[in-house]
Amino acid sequence: MEALTYLRFRFYSNPLNQTFKSPSILMDGSRSNLTCVRAQQSMTKDGPLITSQSSDTLVETLKIKDWEIGVLKDELAATQGIRIRRRQPTGPPLQYAGPLEFLSPNEGDSPRNILEDIVWYKDVEVAEMKEKYPVNLVKKALDNAPPSRDFIGALKGSYLRTGLPGLIAEVKKASPSRGVLREDFNPVEVAKAYEKGGAACLSVLTDAKYFQGSFENLEAIRKAGVKCPLLCKEFIVDPWQLYYARTKGADAVLLIAAVLTDLDIKYMLKICKTIGLTALVEVHDEIEMDRMLEIDGIELIGINNRSLETFLVDISNTKRLLEGERGERIRQKDIIVVGESGLFTPADVTYVQEAGVKAILVGESIVKQKDPSKGVRDLFGKDISA
Repeated sequence: MEALTYLRFRFYSNPLNQTFKSPSILMDGSRSNLTCVRAQQSMTKDGPLITSQSSDTLVETLKIKDWEIGVLKDELAATQGIRIRRRQPTGPPLQYAGPLEFLSPNEGDSPRNILEDIVWYKDVEVAEMKEKYPVNLVKKALDNAPPSRDFIGALKGSYLRTGLPGLIAEVKKASPSRGVLREDFNPVEVAKAYEKGGAACLSVLTDAKYFQGSFENLEAIRKAGVKCPLLCKEFIVDPWQLYYARTKGADAVLLIAAVLTDLDIKYMLKICKTIGLTALVEVHDEIEMDRMLEIDGIELIGINNRSLETFLVDISNTKRLLEGERGERIRQKDIIVVGESGLFTPADVTYVQEAGVKAILVGESIVKQKDPSKGVRDLFGKDISA
């Protein structure tokens, strides 16, 4: 709270930002400011809405606002232990003359790890998508979206039926660390094979550049009659993506604590609840887990056993994050924990189940199998289909 108060004080102290009165700007994508120019220049019956500033001056002012908001977001994130920078660092616009100061030196314009690389690209990609599909049109499309299905209920039902963690099987063609996992990739066929093998839910990669996925894959699986609830596996950096995922048939989305601030998470949880999405909130370490346990409304936490810095996998990470007081708080809050990454054998599944997980998210070890249904059986060491 002290950090947020400090950032708000600094933000309001800049005369260029006098029109912004709420810290909610820290949660929304700031790039949308630049798209407002046309709307603000539109004519009314009494004349133009803006008469005191030239178009060039207005654009430059908005660029400065965008840059300052980006700096504030990074500063707020740093106070919460977030190491992922949301966009590529740049110097201030040429006309910048405000009092804002950096709290730390510029660390260079190269991404420090693959997740940061993905997030920087996603920031640009989403800005372009929002230009093509404005949020008001996407929200209207929600009226025609297929009804949302109970993602958490499906996991609980599978756990009660089998006595084993409910499986979220991942429809994934490739990954940055492993390359192409399946050459003969047909997302609908893979999804149906997972469902036949006993998967409770499916995770569908929608990122194109790094995972060779697409929203078309998500939509095709939903329209193909697959009954398993669907998780949109996307790198969420903007609330717009939540609405878009829902229009494509998603029942759940992934929110990554290493990328999103607490304010981001809280805001997006509210949107998810409003539009019928389940949020799987992913953590990697103790700091992220402790942050998420302070936020009300989280029902599903995924523990990713893959290091952000090295991409190495250690499934003991799951056990470490569920020991002691943290594990007790998770049980008290009735949060379902999902084990992620590094699960290849029945022994791996048993290990994380004994640590406290009731669901697992698995992709590589089963999607590479010629018959993904058999991959599910091999993963659990038994047939878990109904």
